This record gives sequence, structure tokens and C-alpha cells, in this order.
Amino acid sequence: MYAVEVRDHIMIAHSFRGELFGPAQRLHGATFIVDVAFFRERLTEDQVVVDIGRAHDALKAALDPLNYRNLDEVEPFKGQQTTTEFLSRHIFDAMADAARKGALGPGGEGINSIRVTLHESHVARAWFEGPLA
Repeated sequence: MYAVEVRDHIMIAHSFRGELFGPAQRLHGATFIVDVAFFRERLTEDQVVVDIGRAHDALKAALDPLNYRNLDEVEPFKGQQTTTEFLSRHIFDAMADAARKGALGPGGEGINSIRVTLHESHVARAWFEGPLA
């Protein structure tokens, strides 16, 4: 399996509900490093997994509505626990949609799966990985 990965970051604020989250129940900030890996079994005619420039542009577009925002106030997230795991799935859905719509350029339709990893610190990360079926 071949893979290409692009990276960016976002800065957000949010809060959680429930004793599980301890002090994170209060409004706090987070800076996430976001990695998106694209997997395919065979390379394109141009011998690539995907156009890296277009993949990076698609990631920037997916992150832009979240960056420098309080996620507690972002309409689709109201009432949600915007955990690292939850956000990785949200970004996966945006990247999968970009792949299906051709935003990754020629060959993007051949992507088998995508993995979105959010690094919340140097010692903790979470990801969502799924097929593009």
C-alpha cells in the first residue's frame, strides 16, 4: 500500500461536559497538528498517490472553518463533545468529500482510504481512518 501524508495545524478553543474531563470542562485552548494520509494500492499514471499540493489545499480548506474559533460556538458543533477523536472524524469527512469531488486532482478517485491524525501534544494523539467506499 502506498501513502502520501500532508500536515497543517489549527488553534481552537472549546470546553467539555462531564466529570471525565476534569478541568477541561472549563473553556480552554488547543493547538492541533493535523496529519492526513492518503492510501492507495497502485500509483497513478504519473507515479504518485495524490497531488500533494492539492491535498494540502484541501486540508487547509477543511481546517479553515475551525481555525481560531471557539468550537462551542460553531453551529454544527453546538452540544457536541469536540474531543480529539470527534474532530479527527469531522476532518476525515471533509477530506473524503474533497476526494470524491475531485479536489485532489487526477487520480484522487483511486484513493482506497484516508487516515486523519490529530496530535494534541507531544505525548498524545488520536485518529480516524476509513475507506472511501
